[in-house]
Amino acid sequence: MNKLSCPLFAELGKVTKLGPGQAGRTAHHRRLPRPHPEGRTHGTPQPQPPTWAADTISGRSYTLPACAVHHSNNAKINFREKEKKVLDQILGAGKYDARIRPSGINGTANKATTVEVNMFLRSISKIDDYKMEYSVQLTFREQWTDERLKFDDIQGRLKYLTLTEANRVWMPDLFFSNEKEGHFHNIIMPNVYIRIFPNGSVLYSIRISLTLACPMNLKLYPLDRQICSLRMASYGWTTNDLVFLWKEGDPVQVVKNLHLPRFTLEKFLTDYCNSKTNTGEYSCLKVDLLFKREFSYYLIQIYIPCCMLVIVSWVSFWLDQGAVPARVSLGVTTLLTMATQTSGINASLPPVSYTKAIDVWTGVCLTFVFGALLEFALVNYASRSGSNKANMHKENMKKKRRDLEQASLDAASDLLDTDSNATFAMKPLVRHPGDPLALEKRLQCEVHMQAPKRPNCCKTWLSKFPTRQCSRSKRIDVISRITFPLVFALFNLVYWSTYLFREEEDETF
Repeated sequence: MNKLSCPLFAELGKVTKLGPGQAGRTAHHRRLPRPHPEGRTHGTPQPQPPTWAADTISGRSYTLPACAVHHSNNAKINFREKEKKVLDQILGAGKYDARIRPSGINGTANKATTVEVNMFLRSISKIDDYKMEYSVQLTFREQWTDERLKFDDIQGRLKYLTLTEANRVWMPDLFFSNEKEGHFHNIIMPNVYIRIFPNGSVLYSIRISLTLACPMNLKLYPLDRQICSLRMASYGWTTNDLVFLWKEGDPVQVVKNLHLPRFTLEKFLTDYCNSKTNTGEYSCLKVDLLFKREFSYYLIQIYIPCCMLVIVSWVSFWLDQGAVPARVSLGVTTLLTMATQTSGINASLPPVSYTKAIDVWTGVCLTFVFGALLEFALVNYASRSGSNKANMHKENMKKKRRDLEQASLDAASDLLDTDSNATFAMKPLVRHPGDPLALEKRLQCEVHMQAPKRPNCCKTWLSKFPTRQCSRSKRIDVISRITFPLVFALFNLVYWSTYLFREEEDETF
């Protein structure tokens, strides 16, 4: 309520001198009607009676309107106006110099200024294996004490002052030492504020997006864990002038629903990393983020397809050795597909000088596919060489048979020429059952017979393929059907036991 809103405020200017017997009454005093129980008054509303006041020094009494007393009791302080006055008072021209750093602990001029740092990780957008970098968005906060900025808080009613211009006060010269790119956020307004508290404490908060370098060790890729650091240091002030400290309690907070496409944030650690150069020692803070790579993606995209290609290459062992086009096309197709898969994997990774776990896997799978193709070449060679030798053996046998037949014919012709009158007695070729000679031979056979031995499974299975030269190619296929799967299963056992065990050792970080 202001002066103009009070209808009886003009009565303040009309001072009535009271006599000794007229205390407590004036010509302006009137009785008001009794108020209605519901808040309304009977009759015509009358102005509220004035309040009597006495001047104890001069002995005179004055009449004060009741509305003026009500206004004085319920008046509110305009804190925005107070903030403006306080800001002008502490940051006015010639009163504060932002180029000079604040005093140290307890206002000591020769002590270093202490700045407490904390941050809130809002999101981690990507982790790039090829460029070895990651992008993060965070709210970064710094807090220090500047005794030059102390002010009266009006009995606790003025809790802090807010600024949006960082150049009005002194600021620490902090920078991110492993930063590649970064930018502030200015939509809709710049996402930054400065709070000045009555005791001179200053809180600086800003939202920034950074792309930071993250050197990676890919020896266990994709069964690896990576440590990406966020380093902050002073650029110009040495530890004699400026010291950064992590805020006590919880210096790093992470958003609850943080999701990464191929990684999981397992934990983070805060530490100090002061650096010494030829210009002095500089304060440094770091937070290490431990990321674990999600293996399910690589199991589906890399490991299972490679296993399927290796198994498909074994199908040629079950095809007929004469199906040359089918076996050749199958071997070449699987080999080219495996080579394409390997090149695609290496295209997404940086060229490093050491062997990665994925290189061992793809290299062995490629070797198995190539071995299946070479096995067919060996089978084809053995088949052709065996057939050639068989043909030569047949020709030799035919030649020997012809020679024997010719020799027998020559001998028979000689006998006929020597004794043309000789007679020949032909003995029967089949003997009758009652023949004593046949019975004697049968008894001899029964005496020399022995109990049959228990057959060996492997020998029985291999006996299906005679030891002739033409069956050697078939033996190669049969042996390959067993050898290739057994060796690949053994490789899987050694591979997974080795790299999973090493992954558990790295987990003890």
